[in-house]
Amino acid sequence: MIKILIVGLGGFGGAIGRYLITEWANRLLPGKFPYGTLIVNLAGSFVLGYLAALVLRSEMAPNTRLLVMTGFLGAFTTFSTFSVENLQLFQNGLTGQAVLNILMSVVGGLLLAYAGYEMGKH
Repeated sequence: MIKILIVGLGGFGGAIGRYLITEWANRLLPGKFPYGTLIVNLAGSFVLGYLAALVLRSEMAPNTRLLVMTGFLGAFTTFSTFSVENLQLFQNGLTGQAVLNILMSVVGGLLLAYAGYEMGKH
């Protein structure tokens, strides 16, 4: 039961963080492009990559892993939202923006996960 509470607490923080960053990005960069989701996915990919390296080095307690990686980052990253927003871009005839968002999110996420992982190994 304690593990569920730990994940839930992390998820609470991650969801709030995601909301705040998305709202900030929408105010800063208005338009139809989902900048907030892109920022959250890229940042989440980097942090998760970094933390994954720490786990491999056994530098993270299991409950901390549940709190941060499963709870916080699980709620913070938004690939389900990413999918729906891209679907809406396609449906609204904004194919170029949809393709750009997909490429930037996937390629950028992989590159930043790798960068975070490499940083975490040292």
